[in-house]
Amino acid sequence: MSAATGSRSSFFQRFLLPGLAFKAVVIGGGYATGRELVEFFLPSGPWGGIAAIALATCVWSLVCAATFLFARATGALDYRTFFQHLLGPAWVLFEVAYFLFIILVLAVFGAAAGALGAAALGWPEIAGTLVLMAGIVSFAAFGNSSVERLFKWVSVLLYGVYAAFLVLALLSFGDRIAANFSLPAQSSGWALGGLTYAGYNVVGAVVILPVVRHMTSNRDAIAAGLIAGPLAMLPALLFFVCMIAYYPAIGAETLPSDFLLAQLDLPAFRLLFQLMIFSALLESGTGLVHAINERIDKTWRARRGTALSATARLVVAGLILIGSIFLATRFGLVALIAEGYGVFGYVILAIFVLPLATIGVARILKSSPGGAHAAT
Repeated sequence: MSAATGSRSSFFQRFLLPGLAFKAVVIGGGYATGRELVEFFLPSGPWGGIAAIALATCVWSLVCAATFLFARATGALDYRTFFQHLLGPAWVLFEVAYFLFIILVLAVFGAAAGALGAAALGWPEIAGTLVLMAGIVSFAAFGNSSVERLFKWVSVLLYGVYAAFLVLALLSFGDRIAANFSLPAQSSGWALGGLTYAGYNVVGAVVILPVVRHMTSNRDAIAAGLIAGPLAMLPALLFFVCMIAYYPAIGAETLPSDFLLAQLDLPAFRLLFQLMIFSALLESGTGLVHAINERIDKTWRARRGTALSATARLVVAGLILIGSIFLATRFGLVALIAEGYGVFGYVILAIFVLPLATIGVARILKSSPGGAHAAT
């Protein structure tokens, strides 16, 4: 890790940007629309869902901290280098899993954008999908600075809109929220729901490895990792509390967010919220595609001695998104989340979280005392 790079890094870049970048990757189509919250948290009831959210937040924080420490210990700023050090020759297992996962996730984003376009503007579903994909390609083509600016400004919009949404929901149907939290309800299964949700999303920790270049010490890595979990989960917690007003009926809604916005009956805010969700889809999709571009760029630099051009980045992004559009139009949002995410959660736990918790932690402990990347 370049000391020069770290010396120019701001407080925001060292401590907050990693969490915002992680949030950008995980928030995606199912989180922002509420569909993932319905799938993994709502079945455990109001308080069981809160427990699952807390568990997932802890998992994210711990894995992010360990990931950033391991990246500093090995000098890994892209997922290929990271897994070559973590898994050795078996690193290719993650490459395959990640590529399949990114196609699935981008398909979810595309399906969500299509559903949003249809709900908010009356567009054909394919139109919203295509607009989103064009935006992802545009931002992914211009590298780290473009992507990090997107993370920053979309985060301002996102946290502001979610906070306003909570206030409006409490004013409009806060009595229903309080009543449903006081009712005896299903609270089992929360641990499995929280671990499954955390499992397939925690891959975001390696997706955002380029931001590790801003960290100046292992203390930065630990602090940024621990902050990342709450930063990424706070909007979900606020949204989940609002959803409880219409528990359990809201579980049948394809777009829980749009259902709640309809109950508020505020057309201008409804459009603002839909814009925020679209922006969240844009930053999430851009982060995922950017990780692949960075992995290719590292190999390209090693072999050719030059950086990957903006045109090449655009072409890579476009090719990835073609397959995602097909899945989005073929299966739809609900089916993709319900049938695809759970499987990948277990795969990611097996090839990332468990090796990181064993091999990775041992490597971190071995390299820290007096090492080149030791805490300062």
